[in-house]
Amino acid sequence: MYFHTIKIFPLLKMIHKLARKQIVIYYADKYSVHFMIPWLSNNFKNFKPTAAIALNATRHMNQLERKKLFSPDIEKMRTAEGRWFEAIIYEMFLDISKKSDRIKFLARKGADAPKPQRLAQLGQNGIFYSKYGDIVIRGNGQDLAEFDLLLVTSDNEVAFAEVVTSPSDLKEFEQEILFKKNLLGYLYNQKTVPFLLISSFDISNYSVVKRLAKAKENAIIFTSSCEQIKKLVKHYRPRILYTKPENHAKLVLATDLGFKQPFDYRKFHEEVKSEIFARITHNGFKQNIRSSPPTDMLVKKILYGALYPKAIKAVCDTYGMSVRGKRIEFSEFSHFYSNAIIATDLPGYELIIYLRSRQKKEYLKMVQVKDGHFKYERPTPSRVGFFLWLESLQPTLGTRITISILEAFTNKETKTK
Repeated sequence: MYFHTIKIFPLLKMIHKLARKQIVIYYADKYSVHFMIPWLSNNFKNFKPTAAIALNATRHMNQLERKKLFSPDIEKMRTAEGRWFEAIIYEMFLDISKKSDRIKFLARKGADAPKPQRLAQLGQNGIFYSKYGDIVIRGNGQDLAEFDLLLVTSDNEVAFAEVVTSPSDLKEFEQEILFKKNLLGYLYNQKTVPFLLISSFDISNYSVVKRLAKAKENAIIFTSSCEQIKKLVKHYRPRILYTKPENHAKLVLATDLGFKQPFDYRKFHEEVKSEIFARITHNGFKQNIRSSPPTDMLVKKILYGALYPKAIKAVCDTYGMSVRGKRIEFSEFSHFYSNAIIATDLPGYELIIYLRSRQKKEYLKMVQVKDGHFKYERPTPSRVGFFLWLESLQPTLGTRITISILEAFTNKETKTK
């Protein structure tokens, strides 16, 4: 193989010296394992990122991202490293899937994704590609889940992988993986969903990883660190070269992996919302009770609706809202904001209020803090599909139902005086 005009074969001896660390695989029960574990043991035991793969991975990055790989700014460098390492793992799977019959199909991503990508729109349900070539599943235009790798095994099971380069990536990781398993399990009618966790550092001692390793359909892998991989390509700076993608018999579009179950996310959302309203107004609400349909577990957030002005005043007076340390008075509300929407995240039912800014095309996400009032957390920009859903909501909630919702989900021990 050649990188345009430069041969990579003289690098093989250097690669052998610099990349001795083998990929380590953890699994729960060596006597009773999912097919994915022995497959990994056979194919990845001596398989490490090479200079060819590391260089080829840069084709999934733009010129600025490549420069940031060696930036003195640690934050920028780590961000670029994360995207690079994810592309490296994809390139590794491109290579090994040619040699293994355990992979039937591998979904295109990054530079191999189709162009142009479809922008988010209300009503979109299914698999889409983001503008960066990332694989996402959208529900009513909202990005519900992103998949670092999506593949089909020889047993016609859809599997996925998550790639991490920092312990901070493991926050709320277990809940995210469970949601993705539920989502793919429903959409492809699978009782189990094989999952790979691939890391650039040793993650074997993290409690979340130990719990994930107990499931026989999961494989936990760590490979060479980004620093070790960088040593393989440092001689190519500042001009990083890569090969053009070849024809690959197993590469398919993620969008061609047809679902086996109906997927109307707005319908699922409305069913759960109606049930919650019924329990709040008639039977009382208990947060540990969820409805039985499997689609219930696919709903990540409930948007209860936008508030009428009197309801907004009740929230300001009873609970209070503040942005960057300044309390929002109802008399000034309409000057800075045009709408307020109540929501809860699932499965924990954490309360959220979204405020539509008049100054910028964005929503301010307000989360409830310990004393009960709502505090600004971050913006929801207009470029995401969720923004479109928020924009479609007109006032429907009066004072009584608004206060009922807030009372149902506010922790009684930390409620505002």
